[in-house]
Amino acid sequence: MSEDNVEKQIISIIADVSGFDEDEITPDTKLADELEIDSIKAIEITVAIEKKFKISVRDEDVPKIVTAGDTIKLAKNLLLDLHSPTN
Repeated sequence: MSEDNVEKQIISIIADVSGFDEDEITPDTKLADELEIDSIKAIEITVAIEKKFKISVRDEDVPKIVTAGDTIKLAKNLLLDLHSPTN
């Protein structure tokens, strides 16, 4: 899966949960401040990403996610770890 595809899919998930259009969301978009993502919606996004990409986000990582870009970066890193030769 290409990195651009991962980014587009995550932005789509964020748009679905937040109710905002995908074209309103960039990697710099702040989830809480600009998209009104509360803790419940953050969990919804996390679960959707975990299901979509078959990855596991640690609970302690969720509060560190401030922007859409943070979400994308975390997912990409988890996907890299999942597909690294050591696993």
